[in-house]
Amino acid sequence: MELTVILKYLLVIVSVLLIASILLQNRGGGLGTIFGGSGGGEYYRSRRGIEAFLYNSTIVLGIVFGVISIAIAILS
Repeated sequence: MELTVILKYLLVIVSVLLIASILLQNRGGGLGTIFGGSGGGEYYRSRRGIEAFLYNSTIVLGIVFGVISIAIAILS
């Protein structure tokens, strides 16, 4: 198997994970309000637990997506 084929499969996997991590983030409410937490006007607060993990994983997956895309373009 060629390296570009492997990178294309990896790009599909990363893109699905990136879409899932973006969709799980709820603007304004966060995961706490989805599962029954209080959602009273908290605009400035820190991310904790799973929200911090989703935020950081979205950033990492975006960077990995960009790097793989550039690698595919260079190798093609």
